[in-house]
Amino acid sequence: QVRLVESGGGLVQPGGSLRLSCAASRTIFSIRAMGWYRQAPEKARELVATINTGGSTNYADSVKGRFTISRDNAKNTLYLQMNSLKPEDTAVYYCNVVAGIAPIHAYWGQGTQVTVSS
Repeated sequence: QVRLVESGGGLVQPGGSLRLSCAASRTIFSIRAMGWYRQAPEKARELVATINTGGSTNYADSVKGRFTISRDNAKNTLYLQMNSLKPEDTAVYYCNVVAGIAPIHAYWGQGTQVTVSS
């Protein structure tokens, strides 16, 4: 069983930065995609950013130019660098890894709270 553990969340003022990390408990084989999602109170979970095995990235329009997703394969870790944070970025952030051939597994972390407030 693979566990994903997020860290790096917290309280930050508008305009500030945070770096989220998502560490896997072991090497995950046959990865199809990795990404970050977030869920604000009373809102549906939404995609923030993804990165595929080739290194191509994709971002939600609301975070383009401010957030950067990256990974360190040697450390089995996924990152999300968040700059110029806004109050509307406040949410619980979850990392996700989709892997496998048949069956395909979707792994989720427990989430880390990000609060942007003055």
